[in-house]
Amino acid sequence: GFIAYFQAYTNTYAPLSYLRELFTEAITHPDIVALSVATRPDCLGEDVLSLLEELNNQKPVWVELGLQTIHPETARFIRRGFDYSCYERAVLSLKEHHLSVITHLILGLPHETTDMMLESVCAISKLPLDGVKLQLLHVLKDTDLADYYQTGNFPVLSQDEYADLVIDCLERLPQNVVIHRLTGDGPRNLLIAPEWSIHKKQVLNRIWHRLKERDTYQGRLT
Repeated sequence: GFIAYFQAYTNTYAPLSYLRELFTEAITHPDIVALSVATRPDCLGEDVLSLLEELNNQKPVWVELGLQTIHPETARFIRRGFDYSCYERAVLSLKEHHLSVITHLILGLPHETTDMMLESVCAISKLPLDGVKLQLLHVLKDTDLADYYQTGNFPVLSQDEYADLVIDCLERLPQNVVIHRLTGDGPRNLLIAPEWSIHKKQVLNRIWHRLKERDTYQGRLT
């Protein structure tokens, strides 16, 4: 079967009648085994939560929240638009409605240290999450971030640094949390940095080999 994935933009920011029509059409298709809805924590009103809970009685519904970081200074820099407490409330509300919750984190955001990134992982590990997506920061053409990067304001992670950081993150997450993503690859025609991220299979292989080198993580490889 297939997962109906509403990924781009904020997929609960619309009239309820429109969302009901859209999600119902997707979830009732015989080849669809689950519905995944990506959105913002500040776009989950009680009416939307009730609709998602209703659909969850038909087939599994996953809600993906783009947190990216727990640090307010970074959140302001990337113009996220909501604070960490808003995210926490959204997670708890989703769980009260018996919905699966997946959180997105970006690794390598400007001016974040390794300790800061791991603090984000440790913070979300205390919440009742079902899954996590780890995403490498991509610098893309024609963005404010590209202008900031090209003036030398921050470095990007090397492949080895990223592989080690991913494993550090995994070791801090509870065993019951499903890892939905370990990295990502930006559009080749837009990507400025890091160039090594284009070769996604190489990145995943590097993470795998680094995992096998860490005895403390062997149990989770199975």
